[in-house]
Order: sequence, then C-alpha cells, then structure tokens
Amino acid sequence: MNGDSKVLVVAVTTLFSSLFYSCNLETKDINQTASNLRIITHNVWYGFTKVPTRKETWIAWMNKQQPDIVALQELNEYTHQKLATDAKRYGHTFSALLKEDGFPTGITSRYPMDDIQRITAGFHHGLMRVRIQAIYFYVIHLHPSNWEMRKSEINQLLQDIKALPPDSKVILAGDFNTFSPLDSVYYAHGRLEPFFSKRDLQYQENNLHNGQLDYTVIQEVMDVGFIDLEANLRSADYNFSGSFPTLIEKEGEHGDQRRLDYIFASKNLGNKVTTAKIINTDTALILSDHLPVVVDLDFDK
Repeated sequence: MNGDSKVLVVAVTTLFSSLFYSCNLETKDINQTASNLRIITHNVWYGFTKVPTRKETWIAWMNKQQPDIVALQELNEYTHQKLATDAKRYGHTFSALLKEDGFPTGITSRYPMDDIQRITAGFHHGLMRVRIQAIYFYVIHLHPSNWEMRKSEINQLLQDIKALPPDSKVILAGDFNTFSPLDSVYYAHGRLEPFFSKRDLQYQENNLHNGQLDYTVIQEVMDVGFIDLEANLRSADYNFSGSFPTLIEKEGEHGDQRRLDYIFASKNLGNKVTTAKIINTDTALILSDHLPVVVDLDFDK
C-alpha cells in the first residue's frame, strides 16, 4: 500500500469513528419534549485536580450511563469553556457553570436550558437554578462544616422556590453536606458524633447541633413537600451504603459512611420516578470521594 493510500484509509477510518461516536451519543432530539429523563448528581472532588487521571475514567463511565442532565459539584479550576468541552464528550450540547473560582457547581444537559440564575450572596459555595424541559433544576452544594449556615442556605433556597410560578416542577440535586432523618437508624451506632465533635474542637467547625447530628435542614425540605427520591424507592432488602466516603485515597480521617448527596422532586413529579439510587459499583467507588446519585423519570407513566 502506498503512502497516499495509507493516508486515505486513516482519514476514512477516523471520519467513520467520529461519526459513529457522535451518533452513539446524540440519540435524542433536543427540540422535542422528552418522554423520559435520566438525571445524575455527582460531587467530583476538586475538579479532578487531585488525581487528574480520574477524569478519563469518569468521562467513560458517564458515557455508559447516558444521562440527560448532570448536576456537578466541586468543579474547581473549571471555566465555562472547559465544562462545555467535557460535556460534549458525553453527548451534552448545553452547559452552565456557576462561577470560575472557589468550588463551583455546574450543570450539563442534552436538552436546551433557559432562565439560568446564579446566586452567590448568602451561600458559601453558591446556588444555580436553570430550567430544562419545563422543570426548574437547582444545583446545590451546602456549607461543608456548619449546620447553622446550611439552615440559612436552605431557607434562602426555599424562598426562591416560593417565588416560582404556581405548580412549578422542581428538582433539587447536589451535595447537601447534611443528614436525613430517614437515615437516622443507620447512624444509631454513634460513631459519627465523636468524629464531628473532634472536628468542631480542632478546626472551630460547627457540625453538631447540641452535640447531635443535625437533621433539620433535610427535614425542612421534606416539610414543604419535596420527596427524597432515593429513600422513597428503597426496596425491602435495602443495604445502606451512604454516598461518602468512597475508596478513593485521601489524606486524613473521614468518618463512617453517610449519605450527603440527594435528589429531591416536587410532588407533581413524584409519580414519574422509576429509578432512584446511589451508584456504589467498583468503578463508582474510585471516581470521586462522593458516590453519584441517578434518577430516572418516565413522563408516560
């Protein structure tokens, strides 16, 4: 085979591979109303800066999941363009980043998004709200070490929701950094209180509420009618894994398993949920220090 022929074969092969890859990802018409949605939330741990090689594994994993909407936390050192570039690698044409400093949140989508709101005042990390497929999505990352700050943040968020049009469909997704009363039985071992007491003394944090784990933040979310989707769909043989920590290697002590990552839905979406779970596969356990949460909605139900 001569040199020109080799170049032609390589070019055709590359073109075919690119077309196959694009078609494999772009499987849905972005201009149509979706009959179903797969939503993932994931705290990706310092924007992959701690162990950069993780990102390729994460991108490959995300491609296998085929999500429609992804809420992300800890996009450290990301720019708007960097998020857009990564999103395209798993088939998402649309993306929005909260900010380009600190610990940004972000969201990517297979479908167009509008009404993008970025709120930083009153929030430790900030809050993002976007509308996709007529659903308001809030990307959440509450204060990591102060329950009173988390309470203030969630109250501000709930006030924002009250200002939405009546009967709006709403999804809350992200790292809430706090505990659900629906999980209290899994913390009855009493090992988390000494862990947080030590942190509060050593680092002047405010994790414990009168010496106890704080459940009031999540309780407030549920009190206004939001459904904790993962807890709501637990089977009779459910085995609690929490969503933090994972098997990824990190310095320091991290305490017992606990659920910090949630997806909540307004009641008008509750009966559309077919799947809601924390992914704790071998691969997911080494993608980040948090496990991802996946939810499937079926609007034909």
